[in-house]
Amino acid sequence: MGLPNGVHHLALNTGDMKAQVEFFTDVLGAELKALYWMHGTNGYFHGFLELNEHSYIAFVQAPQGAVDATSPPVPEKASLNHVAFNVGSEEKLVAMRDRIRSRGVVVIGPIDHGFCKSIYFGGPEGLRLELSTNPVGIDERAWIDPEVVEKCNISAEELKTYLAPAKYRDEAGKVTQPPLRDDKPHPMWRGEALYRALRMTDDEVTRTMSEPTPPVKVEPRTHAMAK
Repeated sequence: MGLPNGVHHLALNTGDMKAQVEFFTDVLGAELKALYWMHGTNGYFHGFLELNEHSYIAFVQAPQGAVDATSPPVPEKASLNHVAFNVGSEEKLVAMRDRIRSRGVVVIGPIDHGFCKSIYFGGPEGLRLELSTNPVGIDERAWIDPEVVEKCNISAEELKTYLAPAKYRDEAGKVTQPPLRDDKPHPMWRGEALYRALRMTDDEVTRTMSEPTPPVKVEPRTHAMAK
């Protein structure tokens, strides 16, 4: 039976689709592959940015004040909407549906979304979960809706850069830390921990803040043992 082999897409709620698309294309180099009205919802739209042909970062934007059968009223920005795990084929998707149901968990689907097929179920603490499979990558020519592009205030020139982000030449770790700015995203750390890290060199951060020792001491696996 085919178990999930990776994350197909991580879907995050956003209040500014354009800002997220611009960040992930420019800063991380991911290509915009889909931007369309979200299926089965009332005015939500979905964006997909490709990490590889079977793995994406996705965003969900809700219309202000919207309520539908599948989403809470105006989801909190930058929060988890759902996570979809990847399986290798539709046959394996159905096999996973059987496994989930055999554990007494309700699962819906497959539903054909055009570029992927998915099943839907829930996890502990209200997690919204999905399993997806797609034989090939998303064809952006078919899945970027001009109406949604216009709604996001994305110009034709901006769209070109989102579809094909500028190539970046590796500088072998020589780029220095930029100053912390209010108009740029901040790291996950806050307060003194952040400022202490910013006072260090990169080597000092690695040397003083790393903790590579596992909690249990074991003998290293040999190649034969690993198999």
